[in-house]
Amino acid sequence: QLQLVESGGGLVQPGGSLGLSCAASGFSLDYYAIGWFLQAPGKEREGVSCISSSAGSTYYADSVKGRFTISRDNAKTTVYLQMNSLKPEDTAVYYCAAGPNTAGLAPMEFDYWGQGTLVTVSS
Repeated sequence: QLQLVESGGGLVQPGGSLGLSCAASGFSLDYYAIGWFLQAPGKEREGVSCISSSAGSTYYADSVKGRFTISRDNAKTTVYLQMNSLKPEDTAVYYCAAGPNTAGLAPMEFDYWGQGTLVTVSS
C-alpha cells in the first residue's frame, strides 16, 4: 500500500522554526517529485515547495522563499521541509504529496497524498 506520512508539526512562536518530514512506505520515492502544500481554514490548498525526483530542481512559493528549504533523502524515502522565520499566516495543515516531475506546485498534478500535519504559529 502506497502511503505518505507527515510529521513534525506543532505550535511555534512567530519567528521560530519547525522541521517537517514526509516518509514514504510501500513505494520508492526515486521516480517522484515531492511537493509540500498548505491548507488554512476556509481556504484552498496551495503549493509551498516542490523538489524533483533527483533533487536537481526545487521550487518555492513567493511567500516562503528565503524562509523554507526543501530537501530529500531517497535512501531514507523521506523528504524534509525546514521552515524558519515562521509567521502567523503560515498557520495551516501541511501536506506532502508525490507526483511527476512536471507537477510544479499544482495540487491537482499530484497522485499520492499524506494525511497532513498541523502547524500553528502563535504567541
